[in-house]
Amino acid sequence: MKYTVSIEVAQPRERVVRLLSDPAHLPMWLRGLVLHEPLSGVHGEVGTTSRVVMRTGKRTFEATETITRREPADPHGIPAGSVVHFDREIVAEGMWSVTRDRLTEAGAHTTLWVSENEYRFSSLPMRLVGLLMPGAFRRQSLQHMRDFKAFAEEGRDVREARD
Repeated sequence: MKYTVSIEVAQPRERVVRLLSDPAHLPMWLRGLVLHEPLSGVHGEVGTTSRVVMRTGKRTFEATETITRREPADPHGIPAGSVVHFDREIVAEGMWSVTRDRLTEAGAHTTLWVSENEYRFSSLPMRLVGLLMPGAFRRQSLQHMRDFKAFAEEGRDVREARD
């Protein structure tokens, strides 16, 4: 299953990259995050493997995330007109996914965030979920992007949300 989602964030690209790169900010916009801890490497650097635990309602999901691409490596002084790449692979029981994020300047103070996502399912329960509810994955990706946008633009923290 593959899909692409995008959103414009009314913040300069360098600020968006810094906010996305800072692990201290993850709980503020990544709805359902329980834990994101590096098992090897340094958070956000290529090759780093992290344990990720998410909770949705009463269900808890655990996965291993590996950063596969981050260009440029330094989020400061990004050349104008360049594309920032941030790719990661996520492996969980019955599932493998890859996310390829691209951040480009959409204006002097606006960033376009495009996220290409691919999922492969190896267990029967996950195959059924992918077959019967493919839109749920896309909606969750968009929700995370909208939450980040609200955090970056307005300082809104998802932990304080009532929905």
